[in-house]
Amino acid sequence: MKIIHTESSCGWGGQEIRILSEARGMIERGHTVTLVCPPTSGIFRAAATYGVPTVALPIYKKRLTDFLALRRWLRDNDPIDVINTHSSTDSWLTALACATLAGAPPIVRTRHVSAPISTNWPTRWLYGRASAHVVTTGETLRHAVLAVTGLPEERVTSVPTGIDTDRYTPGDRTTARAALDLDQTTPIVGIVATLRSWKGHRYLIEALASLPLRINLLIVGDGPQRAALASQVAELGLTDRVRFTGNREDVPLWLQAFDVFVLPSYANEGVPQALMQAMAVGLPCVTTSVGAIGELAQDGETALVVPAKNAAAIAAALQRLLGEAELRQRLGAAARTRVVAGFARSLMVERMEKLFYAVVKGAACN
Repeated sequence: MKIIHTESSCGWGGQEIRILSEARGMIERGHTVTLVCPPTSGIFRAAATYGVPTVALPIYKKRLTDFLALRRWLRDNDPIDVINTHSSTDSWLTALACATLAGAPPIVRTRHVSAPISTNWPTRWLYGRASAHVVTTGETLRHAVLAVTGLPEERVTSVPTGIDTDRYTPGDRTTARAALDLDQTTPIVGIVATLRSWKGHRYLIEALASLPLRINLLIVGDGPQRAALASQVAELGLTDRVRFTGNREDVPLWLQAFDVFVLPSYANEGVPQALMQAMAVGLPCVTTSVGAIGELAQDGETALVVPAKNAAAIAAALQRLLGEAELRQRLGAAARTRVVAGFARSLMVERMEKLFYAVVKGAACN
């Protein structure tokens, strides 16, 4: 198949990583894949690392110039078997472009986040008549789309993001800390996530302030909340216990160095890749039930699940985990088993390939 992905977001996070990982998997299966995105975007800069061909187009906003640029490119690069859109802007631009082109390819709209969907008629058109199929990154998100759009169940499919479980694998903590020049004796709590407000970093930092001084926090990632979080750390007198690493390419090594992983998100989640990665490494995790996280993290079985926006609950969960070695080991082992069984990258690519074939043939996908 000739597959086109569109992404208008200029940020960098799990959504963009999913697109590139999936696209790479399709290329490995012999398909022709091209990513269309803005030239200033994070995904454009990262695509070469994944071996995904890109086309730089100014699809930044829902405006005439951006629409015409995308429409012209789609017209000039026909035939295309299927287009997979990902964010609101590129989905609208693609839908309108295809609506004005003869013989346009079918659109698959992937919904990555749990943010509310508008109930107005243009949005129902976008998800209904304009899109051949809607994909969500979790079953919880799927039910939300069905409830708002009124689409038949066979038109919406959950395909959770998959990760490379051979890359994200348990490792020796002592070796990882030596490689990263980290203290070997101090317990380390860690988070890997884009520094956005809804990831809940500030509640984790607040929780740390109530924990014993012997516990340190590593914050891996970067984003718009960096300055605000650094100010909070300073105000709470935690500068010597919190380290911001920025974005890292060696994420598995950092995860292997942690004792406990925390993702205290309070909005906009599907099934977060960072949580999958930590669980695949065999880390005991503390998280919330926001979005579709509950499909991966079951309280007391594969993680400890706490209420969102609750620093006291995070602190209590961390104290429990750090004080109970058997619990850490049991949760970590169960977490790894859960991810390998249901969230491997190979499963994601296989499911998306089957869905694309069905869409191209005009068949139902569930």
